[in-house]
Amino acid sequence: MIEIRPLKELPVASLEEIGGGYISEGRYTVQKTESHAHTVITLDLTPFATPYVKRWEHSDEDEQRRYNEYLTQGYSLGAYDGDQLIGFALTEACQWNRTLWIWEFHVAASHRRQGIGRRLMDTLAENARQAGFRILGLETQNTNLPAITFYRSLGFELDGIDLSFYTNTDMTDGEVALFMKRKL
Repeated sequence: MIEIRPLKELPVASLEEIGGGYISEGRYTVQKTESHAHTVITLDLTPFATPYVKRWEHSDEDEQRRYNEYLTQGYSLGAYDGDQLIGFALTEACQWNRTLWIWEFHVAASHRRQGIGRRLMDTLAENARQAGFRILGLETQNTNLPAITFYRSLGFELDGIDLSFYTNTDMTDGEVALFMKRKL
């Protein structure tokens, strides 16, 4: 039986194994036109000719230190199959604007499409609401169609776009940061 409970630790090995990347069949192509009087940013769903594969490394010591600090806040959750961590939501409490920011949200490939991600997010949302937060927020990439589709199915909406979040050439390099929010 899968149990959702507070996440007390997040070993690098679990982060790499469960949250190591994604495969996407499409992306939202981002275009911007701007003039003095008018700015338009459009996102158009475009299929990839071959699946896009993205892999992350989580070996940065500063990242690990920051993630451990988030765990001490007590809002992060894990999905467990017995004692085995099979999914997690790593969060940061932003009290100044009452937002619970989701830095990492992943379910192991072996346990996807079983409702675990939905349970994890719904539990996170209810805990956040009870703690006085007004929003769940997160960032994903325009190339991560599976995540965007999943988050939308849970009530998240596109709330912002950053055209230079990763590099100075995000628009031409193909990965643009999308910020999504779910009101509580």
